[in-house]
Amino acid sequence: MTILPSSDRKYRRNPRTPLLSPQKYDDHEVGFNGASYSGAVFNLATTIVGAGIMALPAAVKQLGLVPGLIMIALGAILTESSIEMILRFSRASKSTTYSGVVGDAFGVAGRTILQVCIVVNNIGMLVVYMIIIGDVLSGTWSDGVKHLGLVEEWFGQHWWTTRFSLLLVTTLFVFAPLISFKRVDSLRYTSALSVGLAIVFVAITAGVAIVKMMDGSMKMPRMMPELVNQASFWKLFTTIPILVTAYICHHNIHPIENELRDPSQMKSIVRASLTLCSSLYIATSFFGFLLFGDHTLDDVLANFDGDLGIPYSSLLDDVVRVSYGIHLMLVFPIVFFSLRLNLDGLLFPYAIPISLDKRRFFSVTAVLMGLIFVGANFVPSIWDAFQFTGATAAISVGFIFPAAVALRDTHGIATKNDRLVSWVMIFLAVSSSTAAISSDIYSIFICEKGVGS
Repeated sequence: MTILPSSDRKYRRNPRTPLLSPQKYDDHEVGFNGASYSGAVFNLATTIVGAGIMALPAAVKQLGLVPGLIMIALGAILTESSIEMILRFSRASKSTTYSGVVGDAFGVAGRTILQVCIVVNNIGMLVVYMIIIGDVLSGTWSDGVKHLGLVEEWFGQHWWTTRFSLLLVTTLFVFAPLISFKRVDSLRYTSALSVGLAIVFVAITAGVAIVKMMDGSMKMPRMMPELVNQASFWKLFTTIPILVTAYICHHNIHPIENELRDPSQMKSIVRASLTLCSSLYIATSFFGFLLFGDHTLDDVLANFDGDLGIPYSSLLDDVVRVSYGIHLMLVFPIVFFSLRLNLDGLLFPYAIPISLDKRRFFSVTAVLMGLIFVGANFVPSIWDAFQFTGATAAISVGFIFPAAVALRDTHGIATKNDRLVSWVMIFLAVSSSTAAISSDIYSIFICEKGVGS
């Protein structure tokens, strides 16, 4: 038997059940011997490389190529620092969850706020995934132009090719089976396939850009941001939440570590995953912006619906959209996994682990899936969703909470470098979040004023 550490135990107290570590208990029941290094790398990389990669070329368009790529690299460095802090303070507090670490430092209030942020962030991300899948299958509108989806292109416009119908079919026959697994390591093969499909997308984008560059049909993109007025300056800050959201994986660090055969490998797993993902991000942003320039859409996947100016353009368009649509379908369950755990911990802090209660497991799963499905049919744009979750919950989960735990330092293990990095994280997080939210409000005000006049 493995007893829950004190920081987690007080939130899982139940007089009728032993205080077992939920993951260890499940593993013993099914004969699970622990997750492998490669499986953990794929699961963590899949958590990171979700929909964020699709919005990065648009973020680079706003920032300019040089500042944009620098910001992507900086995001990876800060993310590794924040995760390393979480892992060290987890061991010091003997916590097996991210919320347990925060609860050890800030009590019930801190733990609850973190869980709310994770729930908001993950719901926002999963809504984004479904929006992009809907764009791929049924098409989307941008600046008054209709971008056809794959199913519409192949079969024409019918009631069963509408966004609602296609997302409903995807939910029932793809998401429902995948989100029914009770152990994150069960998704290792789908995660490996997911990463492979993301690489296919990057390879095709790079290949098309290189071919067009060689035949001289491509213009060089802007190296620096284009500042024409005050509004364009403040709009630069709206890219920060996009960059932050692209690296958020903190909510799955502990579920993955808890299943490892050798938990001491987690630091290496984090570094390998971030190296892989940041490489994909830089390549996608560079070649995507190079290929589409100022015509890069908020969801770059929507750009792959017309003539790319090379042979077999239509076939490549379809391969790109099919591969990335399937990729997102396989990312969905691994993000949903931590969403369900944190919502359950928020609503039922004293109950037995959700994996041991079938009725609660399927009830929470069904309610969450219903909320995400409704959100995906009413949120107009992935940029809107990224702005909301990225400027609030994502920044809190990725930077503010890890930095706050290090500064609180209840176990006296924080170094001078930890404190310095923590203050930098908090300053960047708060300032960029404030600027992004202010910019959004300013844009809304200007639009309404323009419409009214």
